[in-house]
Amino acid sequence: MNAFQDIFLGAIQGLSEFLPISSSGHLVLFPYFFHWNYQGLAFDVALHLGTALALIFFFWRDWLDIFKKAFKQKNNEENEKINPDVKQYPNNLLWQILVASIPAALVGLLIEKYTESIFHSVILIAINLIVFGFLLWIVDRKAKKDLTPQNLTYGKSILIGLSQAIALIPGVSRSGITITASRLVGFPREEAAKFSFLLATPAIIGAFLIKIPSLSVEVLNLSFWLGVISATVFGFLAIKFLLNYLKKSDFSIFLWYRIILALITIVIFLYR
Repeated sequence: MNAFQDIFLGAIQGLSEFLPISSSGHLVLFPYFFHWNYQGLAFDVALHLGTALALIFFFWRDWLDIFKKAFKQKNNEENEKINPDVKQYPNNLLWQILVASIPAALVGLLIEKYTESIFHSVILIAINLIVFGFLLWIVDRKAKKDLTPQNLTYGKSILIGLSQAIALIPGVSRSGITITASRLVGFPREEAAKFSFLLATPAIIGAFLIKIPSLSVEVLNLSFWLGVISATVFGFLAIKFLLNYLKKSDFSIFLWYRIILALITIVIFLYR
């Protein structure tokens, strides 16, 4: 791979991991479009590290508050004065996120080795882009928006966690399906996206940690670090953009993007 491909694919990962458009789908389709070879396990790890760092850099104050409240029954009033934007988190949110992460982890261990052979068809990815794009759009239009983190139940957390397991299939989108589930249980748009990102943090860090033992020091080269930096920067920007965008807008633009990308994929497939 050359430096352009490293940076480009890092940017694709960073943007599509957090926008509801499917990072795994994009990382199959764009190499398919341009006849690029598989980047290798080391580059996959670099992209997971980059998106994990984007989440940590963006939400570190939130996570600090969540951890403090998880191990204290009473709210830390002094911390709330320092970080007023994160004082809304309840004491049990950490445990809700961990419980919600279990379904995806279990399903991931069971089907990960089958995903590349079964689900990496470009036509199937195109279909998933359209189907799950419409699902997000329809649920968003019909859903209530009266749920807050304070009244989130473990049952609703598990439902959102189960939806995250589906995102192992390329074209579904981890952020897209968890936002869909979060809207279904009643989160407003911005809160749904935020919970989706918080829920993604242990999943992405876990995926990174699982693959580390397979690496050697030799693979930590320029290509690796260009992928990390690009995924981190563009991931951070994608998170910031989406949270601001959802304050005033819906998911229609992402539905149209998914439809257009799917149609392009089908045309290229038929032409070849």
